[in-house]
Amino acid sequence: MSQLKSAVIGLGAIHQNHLHALSKIPETTLSAVCDIDPELLLSRQEKLLCEGFTDYREMIDTVRPDVVHICTPHYLHAPMAIYAMEHGCHVLTEKPMAIHEEETRQMIETASKTGKTLGICFQNRYNPTSQRIRSLLDSGEAGKVLSIKMTVTWNRDEKYYGQAAWRGTWSMEGGGVLINQAIHTLDLMLWYAGEVESVQAQASSFRLGQAIEVEDTAHGYIHFKNGATGIFYATNAFGADSPIELDIICEHAHILLKNDLDISFDDGRTEHMTNTSLVSGSKGYWGNGHDALIRDYYDHILQGKPFPIDGTEAAKVIHLIQGIYHSAGIGPEQ
Repeated sequence: MSQLKSAVIGLGAIHQNHLHALSKIPETTLSAVCDIDPELLLSRQEKLLCEGFTDYREMIDTVRPDVVHICTPHYLHAPMAIYAMEHGCHVLTEKPMAIHEEETRQMIETASKTGKTLGICFQNRYNPTSQRIRSLLDSGEAGKVLSIKMTVTWNRDEKYYGQAAWRGTWSMEGGGVLINQAIHTLDLMLWYAGEVESVQAQASSFRLGQAIEVEDTAHGYIHFKNGATGIFYATNAFGADSPIELDIICEHAHILLKNDLDISFDDGRTEHMTNTSLVSGSKGYWGNGHDALIRDYYDHILQGKPFPIDGTEAAKVIHLIQGIYHSAGIGPEQ
């Protein structure tokens, strides 16, 4: 089997997860990295022993990689992905896939037109606890989802937003706590409860109103098309990054995910599962799902195995987030 050439655009913190996963895939070679910071680029390039570029178009045109990993600020995901696919590359991008719904449509259309695989990193779906919930719902043992609750209470202060000009802006971040921090948990909510019928929401910047344009807190009520209901609360105004919580009421079971997973069946049975995906460090809540997701993505390219988180699937959470912003009366067009 021939080697695939891979390239990474954006050398911020999250790109390390992609490099770690790539190092475990013998069928691919890291051919190039790209970043607009020349000093950062040089330091990484020398360590990785690959070509380096400050312009992603030049990198793609010169190296002709088979797969491009996009680890850049939000507003760059769509144009970079579209350019890469139009120039012969498969694309795996970090979340969110885009900051506007029109961009998600353009990305999906480009993937269809070019025949290239567009994948989006919602790695928390690959946590063993997340997979267990999905299998339980698929089996029918828990019955239908009746109601679901999601909470994300994390901490992002003015220093965090001051580290990068794109953060805290509608035009570049595309929103605040919802599109950056809570998006993974919103994605899990949709994965378990189904498509959204309607949403009512409120949002504000209680803590950081003088520092950012976007929301630091949001909450709301969701009607799902299958009849289930949901509530969500997300904030960056807490004093620490608490474990996310998903509380799911089903016909025959109560499912609670808060780091570990606890399931209580109506017949008296219980199940406890430790979340083995957690890792140490300040970004430990990212878990280690990137390894499994990226391996899955490459298995799709190499062997034709299904990859579940394509553009159409990942666009669902962008549609929900835009609906929340519309209901709350915030955003660049409000």
